[in-house]
Amino acid sequence: MLKASDLPDTLPVFPLPGALLLPRSRLPLHLFEPRYLQMLDDTLKTSHRLIGMIQPNPRPGGENTLHSIGCAGRVTQFSETEDGRYMITLGGISRFRVNNEVSGFTPYRRCEVEWTGFDRDLGRAETDANFNREQFLAILQRLFEHRNMSTDWATLKEAEDELLINSLSMLLDFTPEDKQALLEAPSLTTRRETLVTLIEFAMRSGDGEEKWQ
Repeated sequence: MLKASDLPDTLPVFPLPGALLLPRSRLPLHLFEPRYLQMLDDTLKTSHRLIGMIQPNPRPGGENTLHSIGCAGRVTQFSETEDGRYMITLGGISRFRVNNEVSGFTPYRRCEVEWTGFDRDLGRAETDANFNREQFLAILQRLFEHRNMSTDWATLKEAEDELLINSLSMLLDFTPEDKQALLEAPSLTTRRETLVTLIEFAMRSGDGEEKWQ
């Protein structure tokens, strides 16, 4: 496990709309653009093997800016396909705050970052003391029925609080701005509350009716 002293001041960043990585979670990625193949090659040469996942934050006039908070993931698995692409897995380590973007000669973007304020990310899995799992799963089941989705409900019932909430935050189809709100949630309880709000909104906007109280 990486310690705070292992975290670098500069990170390569991968701006990918809608892709959410959270601490202690895993994100599979498919890399094929030459700049990101170069990013992976350079990252594997470092001791930390960290890549920063971050949401683009487009501005009026076409300015290609980034959100101020992202999450760094360590390359834990990678494999090359016959045509030169890579399948990789990032293990979420810690969120970070962007100080500024670094100009340089790499084809991919890099940022100077700070890790203060996210000490909890490097610790053990969080729990949600106020988590009513039965009520939460009932809400989730209505969403899945509404969207004709299926899942392994037995696994969801047994999953640890953090694994369940973070996995759903990453996998459910929310807008990039909604994903950013889930990322920036200061605690697991706040993330769960945000997630429920987003699910309820998705249900209401889906057919114009409120499905539950």
